[in-house]
Amino acid sequence: MEALTSTTALWGAVVASGIYHGVNPGMGWPLAVSAALMDRQPGSLLKAMAALAIGHLVAMATILVPFSLLFVLAAWQREIQIGAACLVIALGLYLLVNRRHPRFLSRVPPSRLALWSFLAAMAHGAGLMLVPIYLGICKTVETNSGHAAADMLISGNLGVAALVAVLHTLAMMASGGALAVGVYRWLGLKFLSRSWFNLDLVWALSLILVGLLSLVFTH
Repeated sequence: MEALTSTTALWGAVVASGIYHGVNPGMGWPLAVSAALMDRQPGSLLKAMAALAIGHLVAMATILVPFSLLFVLAAWQREIQIGAACLVIALGLYLLVNRRHPRFLSRVPPSRLALWSFLAAMAHGAGLMLVPIYLGICKTVETNSGHAAADMLISGNLGVAALVAVLHTLAMMASGGALAVGVYRWLGLKFLSRSWFNLDLVWALSLILVGLLSLVFTH
């Protein structure tokens, strides 16, 4: 029962982090609104959100897949999870001190939203935030790591990594898309100019929180 609760909480964290990433304007939903307003076509918003989702998904997979391919994950999972948690905390502390947005993101043309989304997710550590959660989920999978064949172990971890990345991205697209549609159809540009909210501080603190929670529950 305790294992089931732990697994449910971890998968819930995957969805919650996706919703959080989607709501964060730094992950790109205002760009989708901008594309739809410039083209004057509602379909442009959906295309832009799809491009943002593809870039975000590739970024998540780029971070998670290498961990799933590590055979040593079975024997050194606790140590790797601790190291990943410390790395997440370090990134959060860095972003807490340095809140400037990466300049190279402004050089990516608006027509390449998927590339922009990928670079933004990597620069903000969005994929790194998922690593401690992913490693915790791997722990809950019933596997006799001492006798499991390497290919079975790796394929199992790879499947979990893919599911984490896809579920997280779907939650991200749902929340970000809902905001984008709301602003485009009802709230308008005045909402963006008057009610713009900056989540940079919250983002940095959330990275630190995820890392600390991972350290607390690593055993």
